[in-house]
Amino acid sequence: MQAPILVTGGTGTLGRHVVPLLRAAGHPVRVLSRRGGAPGDGVTHVTADLLADSDLEPAVRGAATVLHLAGGAKGDDRATANLVRAARRADVTHLVHVSVIGADRVPLAWLRSKHDAERAVADSGLPWTVLRAAQFHDLVLTMLTTMTKLPMVPVPGGLRLQPVDAAEVAARLVDLTLGAPAGLVPDLAGPATHGLDELLAGYLAATGRRRLRLPVRLPGRAGRVYREGANLARPGATRGVRTWDEFLAGRLRSGAGQP
Repeated sequence: MQAPILVTGGTGTLGRHVVPLLRAAGHPVRVLSRRGGAPGDGVTHVTADLLADSDLEPAVRGAATVLHLAGGAKGDDRATANLVRAARRADVTHLVHVSVIGADRVPLAWLRSKHDAERAVADSGLPWTVLRAAQFHDLVLTMLTTMTKLPMVPVPGGLRLQPVDAAEVAARLVDLTLGAPAGLVPDLAGPATHGLDELLAGYLAATGRRRLRLPVRLPGRAGRVYREGANLARPGATRGVRTWDEFLAGRLRSGAGQP
């Protein structure tokens, strides 16, 4: 019987794309989450808590490959370290992890946690692959929707983003998961770089809304490195195809992007 691929965070934005792709490639999938889920054709669910380090060993047991997608606003370093220990005990032969572009360069706590999670994977002693991706289109849409709930929107000057489609990140991760361990691979970003002011103006125009915009300056070292583009993909990065404008238009047609 073919060993299942364990996918942490398989019920999230990225996981909902990844799991069907792995199944289409003929691989059984075991999805790890805190709440579990209904089984499907070739898909089983296991309940475990990465942060609390509970029930991880039985969840990982028997899986030769682990694709680690689960993440949050904090604690990714601890959760990943817990998963690494369980994976070592289970003799996993390929550990794949998705991270964020700029994790090694932007001095914010949540990105330091992401970088520490990368180091836990790289220092695990297991064969590994890490992909750093830009912000998903979905996340940028959520950010803009939240920002425009205010009558006056603060707009940090010099902040640029390279939004990428979650389905394209999922496809790249599946290719990496089914391939040989590759270490740190080239970044994956969207096809274009946008200033936050540009994204906001386009969103307001597309939704027919008006908001006063207040330019602000990001303070401190974090503001400086953002203005320098430390959160942007390095040269040689892989670029996605689906643009932000295409994504937004599709969401607005479906009604999902309306405030």
